[in-house]
Amino acid sequence: MNTEIDGPAEGKGISFFERYLTVWVALCIVAGIALGKVAPDIAKQLDGMAIYIDEAPVISIPIALCLFFMMYPIMVKIDFGEVFKAGKALRPVGLTLFMNWGIKPFTMYAIASFFLGTLFLGFIGPDAIDYVKPPLGTNLDLGVGYGAGKVVMVEGVKMLEVPLWRSYLAGCILLGVAPCTAMVLVWGFLAKGNDAHTLVMVAINSLTMLVLYGVLGGFLLGVGKLPVPWQALLLSIGVYVALPLVAGFVSRKWLIAAKGEAWFKDRFLHFLTPVTITALLATLVLLFSFKGETIVRNPLTILWIAIPLFIQTVLIFTLGYGLSKVMGLTYRDAAPAAMIGASNHFEIALATATMLYGLSSGAALATVVGVLIEVPLMLLLVKFCVRTQNWFPFESQAEAIQPQQTTR
Repeated sequence: MNTEIDGPAEGKGISFFERYLTVWVALCIVAGIALGKVAPDIAKQLDGMAIYIDEAPVISIPIALCLFFMMYPIMVKIDFGEVFKAGKALRPVGLTLFMNWGIKPFTMYAIASFFLGTLFLGFIGPDAIDYVKPPLGTNLDLGVGYGAGKVVMVEGVKMLEVPLWRSYLAGCILLGVAPCTAMVLVWGFLAKGNDAHTLVMVAINSLTMLVLYGVLGGFLLGVGKLPVPWQALLLSIGVYVALPLVAGFVSRKWLIAAKGEAWFKDRFLHFLTPVTITALLATLVLLFSFKGETIVRNPLTILWIAIPLFIQTVLIFTLGYGLSKVMGLTYRDAAPAAMIGASNHFEIALATATMLYGLSSGAALATVVGVLIEVPLMLLLVKFCVRTQNWFPFESQAEAIQPQQTTR
């Protein structure tokens, strides 16, 4: 699939493999869950291959490898000279920041609170409880209340006893304050958006997340102050974004210098085309082999969590896409701007939930549900974007006027 676009929908058919990608995604999810059930030792060994911080797995090495091969083919296609031009386009960048930090965290909190704490509370169980790790660095006495929880002893370890629905809510919040900085490059690529703009917006989100992730997370969780997982954030951004970015930049320059631009575009990029999607499918098999047992044990719980996450994703996408139309953005800018707002950085959300509350917590489960619904849903939104390209101008007003000025 070429990253250059000659017209809104001109000559851009997709392969059989890409056309039925949703089917392959579903099959990989089933395969991952089956692997976790049939060969749990293999899944456990793979899951254990991770970089740990404070005894919490922060970077899964197998998933990091898959994500590298998912991201590298996209990064190497980007002409970094175009990135600097894209950075001057303030409207799509400003819209993305506004959606990610001014809208999305608060709508996630409101929607998840209503569904989990009111509408579905009877199904979840108003008296159902969850045991989570106390906040990092605290030494609370038994029986002491902390936020919505109470300190109790569980198998010789001090834990916080909290309402189960609040634990699920915490996971949803962590998803809502973690804008996507990796997978969205895949969505933008499949939607034939502007890769340079996507990369610029991803880079800006990565930097703002270092400050706003903990601030907004702590505010919305409402249970004391959320410790900012600086090491987890820096490691995740380095592995999922910086490493393939540097590799793509260096190898692009070297290959073009050594083999020429024609060979690079016609031979090398053609070879890389299926690598991104293959790595995506392998990532899904791994993720669901790790968490498949939990999903099988809690099918209805998955549904209660999935519904507010689904509504949140569709709402944010609709707002972003609609505002892009109102602002007069081109399709290549509108598609990634809407998708960056809609998608979540589930790797960081899961790592943070595990670090703060524990791997078996309801918060960690909620972030896994985020993975479960995000990939199929984002693929549907990608298809929606491709089919609605004609809703947007192909070029901005400034681009349309510039050729006229040069001919005078």
